[in-house]
Amino acid sequence: MNLLRRRLATALGSYGATALGIAGTIVAANVLGVADFGRLALVLATVALFQLLLDLTSEEALVKYGFRYAERQDWGRFRRLFELAFGVKCASALVAGVLLCALAPASDALFGVDLTVPLLVASPLPLLYSFEGTAAAALLLRGRYDVRAFFLFVSMALRLVAIAIGAQYGVTATVVALVLAQVVATAVLSSIGLAALVRFPRAARAPLAKDRREIVGFVLQSSLGTGIVSVRTWIAQLLLGVVSTVSQVGLFRAAQAPQQGLGSLSSPVRLILLTEQTRQWERGRPDAVLAGVKRYTLGAAALMAVAVPVFWVLMPWLFEVILPDYEDAVDAARIVLLAGAIQLVYGWSKSLPISIGRPNLRVLAHGIETIVLVPLLVVLGRRWGATGAAFAVLASTVVFAAMWTVLLARIRAHPPVQVSAA
Repeated sequence: MNLLRRRLATALGSYGATALGIAGTIVAANVLGVADFGRLALVLATVALFQLLLDLTSEEALVKYGFRYAERQDWGRFRRLFELAFGVKCASALVAGVLLCALAPASDALFGVDLTVPLLVASPLPLLYSFEGTAAAALLLRGRYDVRAFFLFVSMALRLVAIAIGAQYGVTATVVALVLAQVVATAVLSSIGLAALVRFPRAARAPLAKDRREIVGFVLQSSLGTGIVSVRTWIAQLLLGVVSTVSQVGLFRAAQAPQQGLGSLSSPVRLILLTEQTRQWERGRPDAVLAGVKRYTLGAAALMAVAVPVFWVLMPWLFEVILPDYEDAVDAARIVLLAGAIQLVYGWSKSLPISIGRPNLRVLAHGIETIVLVPLLVVLGRRWGATGAAFAVLASTVVFAAMWTVLLARIRAHPPVQVSAA
């Protein structure tokens, strides 16, 4: 019963957070207008790209190896793992912030619009996100993905308030408000994460010894995978800003709303899968993990078979009601809707590589997807703006799904299980 309540709370928190995120996008788009909304999108996409591209995703190693050490009751190495991961995470975030500051003066030459001040203001965000990511890992290791989802909801509520206030005064004011909101959200979640961490058994910190090489390899592969994902996710807006206009970036960002909404449907499930399936895999139960993947895939596919035709038909009306100044983005939104549906069905591909200790699979799949995306986006985005960029996203998503279909078949045939001795 407790498990059911936690899953329900996770779903409510995640869906609520996504609803607030979409509301923030709608408010910013309508208040700022197409051009300024495009500028804000470029700033946030640049921050996200640098943060994720340079991020050493130690929190994924924390979840994977934290569960391993917890199953072994090796609390000395558990503590040392957290200590090292936190230091590495902060160092990489600082580098991202410095590079954002260095890039800011060149924004006019790169995008054809001066974004120096908002980029400088946004430069602390990677460091704030690094604190939040480590705190979230501590909550997941305690199985409290419901608490993580709740604070994600709180964070998005603060973000919505920041946008509603800041957008009245322009792009720079919006970025200032977003940074202040993130400071508050990070402080609250970090304190909760620290409280979760100190509840684990105390032990003298022990060196990782022979596990060090494996963990370093995992972190590097996971970080590379995250970097490629960031390129795939955010490079579309940035490249479109280079080859087209700021207004087309604004239209494309608005067209991504269906993708954002569909991604939210799987976010609580992915959070649960990452926590519970990692534990099951470490206990030597690949059958339970793969059965969960199958159930998720079939359920998501059935849902999309119903939802996609409905939203395809309603898309012009939705834009007319919600984003009346962005009607030129309807065709792009319909195309992105198809890509988002495919990504939803394959949503387990984000957590499964971490659970089974094979982040290199994510590197492979997203690497091929990005190789397809970038040249298509440059060519199609230059020719047809936001609609061309949407076609590039759809084509690369189809390739990604085909790749993971093959990879999953190989995992089923030869599951890479390593049982953690208690």
